[in-house]
Amino acid sequence: MSAATGPSTARRALERLRAARAIAVVRAQDTAEAIAIAEALHAGGLGAIELTFTTPGVAEALVETRRRLGPDLLLGAGTITTAAQAEAASQAGADLLVSPHLDLALLRSMLATGRLVVPGVLTPSECAAAVAAGAAVVKLFPASTVGPQHVRALLAPFPDLLMVPTGGIAAERAREWLDAGAVAVGLGGDLLPPALRRARNWDAISANARRLLTLLGPRPL
Repeated sequence: MSAATGPSTARRALERLRAARAIAVVRAQDTAEAIAIAEALHAGGLGAIELTFTTPGVAEALVETRRRLGPDLLLGAGTITTAAQAEAASQAGADLLVSPHLDLALLRSMLATGRLVVPGVLTPSECAAAVAAGAAVVKLFPASTVGPQHVRALLAPFPDLLMVPTGGIAAERAREWLDAGAVAVGLGGDLLPPALRRARNWDAISANARRLLTLLGPRPL
């Protein structure tokens, strides 16, 4: 772990995630589409964007997105399933590393990068294991299968648990998850409908980002 990717880096990323309250999850067909979508979302006001490893050439997309959008963007790398991907994402400049599941060996590899790590969980046992292994925040996935009440239920035995529900969340319901106690929400398909992507209608995607921020309402003081 270098000084540039030490614990303070992860803490700063968590603070920025709290401030952003929403992170856009981008599953693109290729590097060019990933970058174009990221630029459109950023133009719409979103300050946290996750590019997933289901996108071919995602490491290059991370590097170029960082170059174009600058250091203020909270840049995530998602769908990490191997230690090699975690290292590649860290080297590409990602601020946070996100996995869709809980694998303790993978979690240790992700934590070793010094980046903010967000492992996927759904059950109380997975939450407890992730926190015990060193995760500061978890990704509740797939969130749409359980609903905001699942956040409230988990916070009863785990009152300090920081959760980012992701998977099938509609912009209209994003605020409900925050009100239930989530630190932020992850949205993908609702921001990036296939018709807009096929038409390369980046202006409409920017408008979706602005609409999400409006639906989230003002940040708490």
